[in-house]
Amino acid sequence: MLAIEVNSLPINEVMQDISKAFGTTFNESCGEYYLAIPDHIGKGNIRGINFDAGLAIIQYDCLFHEDVEFRFTVNEVHPLKFLYCLEGALKHSFENSEQMHTIVQYQEAVVASDLFNGHILRFSTQTRTVVNSLEINRKIFQQKIRCNLVTMADTLQNLFNDTEAKKTFYHDGFYSLKLADLFREMQSFDGKDFLRQLFLEGKAYQMLTMQILEYEDDLSDIDNRSILRRSEVAQIEKAAKFIQHQISELETIDRLALEVGLNTNKLQEGFRELYGLTVNRFIQNVRLDRIKVLILNTDLTMSEIATMVGLSSKSYLSKIFKVEYDTTPSEYRKQFLDSLLKKKQLNK
Repeated sequence: MLAIEVNSLPINEVMQDISKAFGTTFNESCGEYYLAIPDHIGKGNIRGINFDAGLAIIQYDCLFHEDVEFRFTVNEVHPLKFLYCLEGALKHSFENSEQMHTIVQYQEAVVASDLFNGHILRFSTQTRTVVNSLEINRKIFQQKIRCNLVTMADTLQNLFNDTEAKKTFYHDGFYSLKLADLFREMQSFDGKDFLRQLFLEGKAYQMLTMQILEYEDDLSDIDNRSILRRSEVAQIEKAAKFIQHQISELETIDRLALEVGLNTNKLQEGFRELYGLTVNRFIQNVRLDRIKVLILNTDLTMSEIATMVGLSSKSYLSKIFKVEYDTTPSEYRKQFLDSLLKKKQLNK
């Protein structure tokens, strides 16, 4: 294992320690530091930038030839860290602690060490690992914002007010779809210099805002949580496929949520995020599309079609069809057949 001792806190000095251990150099542009991982160590890069109010971002995109451990062990109060694993897996432990936490893809962790103890971050060999670390110097942060944090949950208030690091703190969960979108924006942004610095500073505050909201959502009872996590996207997609392929068997939205392992709030949030529709509207669209196909391509009666799309009666089918298309299903079929007949006559 390659152990990297980081014995300082400002980003430029952190980069100096890492580049020295790697036997390479780093670049600086408008306050952002960039270090390309040398070929004999692996592939990828490490970026870091400081902002006002005690905020900083470190981004790791690394694939190492051997296990690498970054040991942040400076003899000072360490920043509060918000760690987000975008790809691969990261292991974290507190200095002088044997307990190792594993943070997997789509997972987040809020970590704060006590006193002058630091953090150990371990990257596994031959695994591309992408991690964003939002770091906050709590003493500077409080001085800059000059604001009481009374609207936060008590545990977060205590965490941000613990400027002397009297207690350790660890909380993990899965980050939201909105945070995932934010990370993609950060990765794809190609602006440079001052524009990039301004962009990343804005994203740092967005990350912090979203993280506070997500932490408070985590504290809610499981049935009342509403923020969709990136790890839950597959369950939303499963619900959409169920609607598309088994609409005749669809019962209630509550039943659908249970089928895919989510609460109703998250199911609704997921459909709004992924498809821009409520679950009911998504179901309605699928039904109407299926009704049109069956009207135009089969000789089924309206009662039979209603049953095939999970509707209770042909009258209800006619009602929703007329609201959407301003014609009845029977008239729609007749217009299609008349049009088809005219085309055949013209082609004779």
